[in-house]
Amino acid sequence: MAAMADAPWSPEVFEARLRALGARYHIHHPFHVRMYGGALNPDQIRGWVANRYYYQINIPLKDAALMAKCPDRDVRRHWVQRIIDHDGRTGEEGGIEAWIRLGEAVGLDRETLVSQRMVLPGVRFAVDAYVNFVRQAPWEEGICSSLTELFAPEIHQQRLQSWPERYPWIEAAGLQYFRNRLSEARRDVEHGLAFTLAHFNTRPLQERALAIVQFKLDVLWTMLDAMTLAYEQDMPPYFNVAAPA
Repeated sequence: MAAMADAPWSPEVFEARLRALGARYHIHHPFHVRMYGGALNPDQIRGWVANRYYYQINIPLKDAALMAKCPDRDVRRHWVQRIIDHDGRTGEEGGIEAWIRLGEAVGLDRETLVSQRMVLPGVRFAVDAYVNFVRQAPWEEGICSSLTELFAPEIHQQRLQSWPERYPWIEAAGLQYFRNRLSEARRDVEHGLAFTLAHFNTRPLQERALAIVQFKLDVLWTMLDAMTLAYEQDMPPYFNVAAPA
């Protein structure tokens, strides 16, 4: 009986368990629920965009760290496209530049966004934890950590549907990042999911994969926790102590 209990899940059951973690995706965080509902004010939207910028600029660093450890050329040939998607290349705007344009569309100037001076410590810690995980973990686990992309198309579609109506003051051209990610995220998850289902093929490895995806969900949720304190509860870092001279 113990041997049967430790038997690996079938690929179908394993995938279903991975997808079930979507119930903890940050689309369900109260901050994002209020964003979808049109309840955030312009400063709160700007705060979210400025802090998510720090996440955007670290994604290609995370992916480069993964590739530096990966001996599999086929995997690297797939994975390098993620870096291009974010960094862009000559004649092709990438996701980071598209995010800067989103910042401009919500009323942030480029210098303010790029300077990162609006990034909250809690957001910085969470994003850095993710990058450091991928730097230190086996590259296979780095691939698994990307699987929150299973749930990403829904969140991008939600923003495209709700923002024009609920935040008409945001320039429509600034939403291009979300349009791009609809197809990019679906392409990325197809490769990442197939790899994870094939590589994590014992019960301990499958349970490890679930823990890795949960860690990534924790990162995304914690980012919104920090933003909730700062922008909704008026409790930014050090709000209760005197400002330095």
